[in-house]
Amino acid sequence: MKSHATFVFADGACSGNPGPGGWGVIIATPDGQVVELGGHEPETTNNRMELTAVGKALRHLEATPGPLHIHTDSTYVIQGITRWAFGWSKRGWKTADGKEVANTAYWKRLMALLAQRKQVHTGEAAAVEWHYVRGHVGVPGNERVDAIAVSFSRGKGQRLYTGALSTYEVDIHDVPEDTSVPEESPKQREAKAKAHSYLSQVGRSVKRHATWAACERRVKGVSDARFKKTRSAEDEAQILDDWGVRPEDVQSED
Repeated sequence: MKSHATFVFADGACSGNPGPGGWGVIIATPDGQVVELGGHEPETTNNRMELTAVGKALRHLEATPGPLHIHTDSTYVIQGITRWAFGWSKRGWKTADGKEVANTAYWKRLMALLAQRKQVHTGEAAAVEWHYVRGHVGVPGNERVDAIAVSFSRGKGQRLYTGALSTYEVDIHDVPEDTSVPEESPKQREAKAKAHSYLSQVGRSVKRHATWAACERRVKGVSDARFKKTRSAEDEAQILDDWGVRPEDVQSED
């Protein structure tokens, strides 16, 4: 990581999904200053809060030049902004299957903020890098923004820090070496040739299956169970969002 980059951690939370939500942000600038941000929404979803957190960070930093390293535990945010959003925009905010893109207003706002940054700053000063950090594995910055987001989602708020990095109790620069989005396994890639995945929901538990047979076994005879075949990563993300489920909370079952 470059010392002259601004470090950002962003996270969202939702109590009920949909339900009351909260978002949290940490910003550490190269001049050794830290600011925490957080907020509450009375009725929202987890994915909307994840997008809101990143948007709030970009809004706060719109006049601040220099590269940004944005860390999030949301694969939905990273894949959306780096892989899917431009295709959605070209298709009039439709998915490859012709469905309405979930959270369109949030994606448009995020893209506008990134475009504005390129207009205000040039070259490296406008650069934004996206880093995936797995949630709840002890990454200090991620744990802190999660605590902020959860607290606001529950209507409790949080005492937010503003001050010197030297007196900040969170080691924000302690991040894993590998912050790329996890690659699919060979079995997942093989299954994708016919379908991206098969999703099942029983109660609050959502699982991703490599075969329809495995998915069918899980839901057969179960009252109120849901199941769905997905044709692409963005299709899967859309369905999970419709179900109010974070991609990170889905269990993979061979």
